[in-house]
This record gives sequence, structure tokens and C-alpha cells, in this order.
Amino acid sequence: MTARIRPAGAAGTFQADYNGPPMADPPPLLDVRHLTTVFDGPSGALVAVEDVNLRIGPRETVALVGESGSGKSVTALSILRLIEPPGRIAAGEIRFRGRDLRSLGEEEMRQVRGREIGLVFQEPARALNPVFTIGAQVAEAFEVHRLATGREARDRAVEMLAAVGIPNAADRARDYPHQLSGGLLQRAAIAAALACRPALVVADEPTSALDQDLQAQVLDLLAGLRASFGLSMLLITHDLDVASRVSDRVAVMYSGRIVEEGPSRLVLGVPAHPYTAALIAASPKGVPGRFHALEGSVPPLGSQGPGCAFAPRCVRAAPDCQARPPGTAPLDAGHTVACHHPERVVNG
Repeated sequence: MTARIRPAGAAGTFQADYNGPPMADPPPLLDVRHLTTVFDGPSGALVAVEDVNLRIGPRETVALVGESGSGKSVTALSILRLIEPPGRIAAGEIRFRGRDLRSLGEEEMRQVRGREIGLVFQEPARALNPVFTIGAQVAEAFEVHRLATGREARDRAVEMLAAVGIPNAADRARDYPHQLSGGLLQRAAIAAALACRPALVVADEPTSALDQDLQAQVLDLLAGLRASFGLSMLLITHDLDVASRVSDRVAVMYSGRIVEEGPSRLVLGVPAHPYTAALIAASPKGVPGRFHALEGSVPPLGSQGPGCAFAPRCVRAAPDCQARPPGTAPLDAGHTVACHHPERVVNG
């Protein structure tokens, strides 16, 4: 296998002459196929997540974006098999490192959570127990997964707290959650989630409860940890600025379906779905001087009609949009869209 690099014109760009077999992409770390999650009610099953396909490669960050109620958190909890009744996964595969997580017993799944897949919640209070010290809770992650015990686990907990930027980590390890500020509390929650060096981290709105300065600090921290630990990440967020700063690819979700997906520079730079374009236009940082509020809201579960769920709010809606849901079609460079009338809109 040989490759030859040569100049390709006065502009100084380069082109590779490759005469070997095509290089295959590495297999995805996470491969979600046709995931459907429902909530059972008196009138039947209400679909919260429908036919979702999502891939995350090694060391890749994918942002799942959309308004509240779009199905982002339900998707994340489904991947971790943390959906509780009346919710249930009705269909699909959740392949992680080649294994279908739906086939694992609960004890096996508990070993996957924390050891192989970490979870960072929007509010650290959901992840940290108020009656135990910070150090004890990070140390517990090592002990539960049989990576260290006793003094060694406590020492490794202090190292992890220091790694996430908590000053005087040995002293802070003896503090309780209520003794830490919001920013330090989120860092402690990240330390607990990453203690076992999982390959994948699911971060559910990890910065939305923080002010702007702390948001930037936590995003920088996650980016640094991703590089130093070799992490992959699924970032759940409604903030397109956050998505643009840290993600390699973006998947846009509306009413339980992924309506656009692809490299961040394409999805956020030249969106093809009217919902993506509307989200960008409604973001103060998205289109300078062209802020437009997105009217309406995501339809409640069970209220969707036979057509495209976004049609009632869509400026491009046509009769066929009301009649049937759109399929997902490729555009280019891994960029896909589910829309009857896609139209690229240059952002900027």
C-alpha cells in the first residue's frame, strides 16, 4: 500500500495519489439501529423516540440537539437502559463495542454503566448522594467495578478530583456535595462519571445549569478529558453554540426523530432541514443580526398527525408534508436529512 502526496495547483492544496485498497472506517463504538421507545398509557403506547439511528466512532463527539420535549434525554436513557415503566424500549438494537446492550442481563448492564459508559447529568445533585463525601463517592466507582479498594481507591479518587481541576483535591475529597459551588459540584460529578475511564460518556445538558463563564470552563474541561483519556462522547444539548464548540457531528432531533445529521460544519453551517435552520436563526449566537424566535412548540406525545411532525411550524410546509412522514435521504459527506423539501441555508 503506497500513497504519494503532490501539490495540486498554485493555491498550495494537496492531493493524494492512492493505489492500494480503500481504507475502511473503524467500526463504531456505539451503533444505535432503529431505536423506538414508548410509554404505555390507558389509550395505548405513546411513541417518544421513533426509528432512531445513531453512530459514534472512537474518540468522536456527537451532539444530539433539539428543543425540550424532542426526545433527546429519552434517547440517552434508552441507550443506558435506564428507561423505567411505563416507558420501555419497543424495538431496535443498541450495539456497544459489538454487543447488543438489549441482550444483556441487568447485572451485566450494571457493569457496563460506569465501567464502560459514563453518565454526566444536567444537575450534579442527581448523581451525587448528599450524605456521603465527594471522595467517598468517586472511590465507590473504583470499588463497585473492582478496580481498587480501601486506601488505593481513596487515593485514586483524589487523583481524579485533581484531574478535573478541583483545587486542593485531598481536602475537597472530605467535603459533602452541599459544601461545593455549582461549578465544583459539576466537576466532581464528572470525576465520578469518568473515574473508571469509560470509553463513552453520555453528557446530558452538562452546562445548562451553569452561568456562561462556568459553562466555558466545563466545556474546556470535557474537551481536555476527551483528548487525554481518548473518550467518545454523546452530548445532549439544546444550545447550538455548545454543540458547535465541542462536537464532530450533530444530530438534530424533533418529536422523537432525527431530522438532520452530519458533520457539525455542514449541519450548523449549511442546514438543510427547516427545523435546523429555524433553531440557528433563533439562537442569538447563530446568525448575527438575524434573530428570529421559533414560534410554537414540540407536539405532546400522541398528538402527531400522519405527516411530518414539524409541518405545523414549518415555513416550507406543502400538502405532501401533512400527508406522510418524510424518509431520510443522503445529501453528501455523511450529511443526511429527513424532509420532503430540503433546502440548504447558508448560516452567516
